[in-house]
This record gives sequence, C-alpha cells and structure tokens, in this order.
Amino acid sequence: MSLHLRRWFRQLEPRVLASLNGPLLGRWRPWLDRHDVFSFNRNPLALGVAIGVFCGLIPGPLQVASTMLLCVWWRGNLIAGTLATFYTNPLTIVPLYALAWQIGQWVLPGSHVLPPIGGNGDGHWAMNLVHWVQAMGWPLATGLPLLGLGLALLAWLLVQALWLAPVYRRLWAYRRFVKSRQ
Repeated sequence: MSLHLRRWFRQLEPRVLASLNGPLLGRWRPWLDRHDVFSFNRNPLALGVAIGVFCGLIPGPLQVASTMLLCVWWRGNLIAGTLATFYTNPLTIVPLYALAWQIGQWVLPGSHVLPPIGGNGDGHWAMNLVHWVQAMGWPLATGLPLLGLGLALLAWLLVQALWLAPVYRRLWAYRRFVKSRQ
C-alpha cells in the first residue's frame, strides 16, 4: 500500500509544480521551490501532515491559514498539511475537545468538572456548542496544545513509517536471501 502511495505522490508532484507557472503563483515559484512547500519527499510530507494535524485543532477557518503559514515557515508540504486539517469536522470535534479537556484536567492542579453539553432542542446547536467550549476554560486551553502535539508526533511517525516500510521490507528480504545463500 505504501509503495502505491509513494508512486502516486511521485506522479502528482510534476503536475503540482507545473501549476505553479500560472499567473498567480509564477513569480513566487523560485521561492516556493526552494522551500520544499510542494515537495512530495518523505520529510516535507511528514512535516506537512504533522503541521496539519496540529493546526486541525484550531477553531474554524484559522486551521488552513495557520497550516499554510507554518508549512511555508518550516518547509512542510503545503498540500498534505492542508488536507490533514480535515480530520476535524462536526462529527470529530466534540470528542477531540472532550479528550483535550481531559488531558488538561490531568495536567492542571485541582479538580475540574466537565460541563454538560447544553441544548434544549431549540435548533441553536452551534451556539450551544460555543457556550460548552467556553465553559471548559483552562483545562481545554491547556489540553488542546498538548493533544495537538501528541497527534502531530503520531502523524509524523506514521508518515515516516509508511514511507520507509518498502525499504525495510526489501532490507529484510535481502537479509533472508543472504542467509539462505550461506
């Protein structure tokens, strides 16, 4: 599977780089090429995914903007980073924020109680969710960066492992071959 993914990325890279010749990004191409923003190699790709996973916990429309800024600054893959932010959606954000609150509660001194999700069926679910997040306070503010760093580290390790899996398979096959020839 990872070998097919690597081939797909290798085929995608020339098309992405060719799109940089357009009028909007043409003058920025030398700078973007030099900074590996559109490079589909192992390290920029893993860094872009890690940045996207970290920034995915930022509320609302700031996710993609902050991912783009950090990917350009730290030379991560911009496309992979932007796509990685989409793991947070209306179905996953509540459990992720509850987990972040729990992590913040473990780290901060004292006891904290998770506020119940309000809602009386009045159709204002978005406003009820905003009030619930605001009621979480310091445990959430502490837990979100910690959860983001942990998920980013796991994402970086996963991309590294998927990218290097064919290399290790070939190495193990070669070692078995050498042992059988002795």
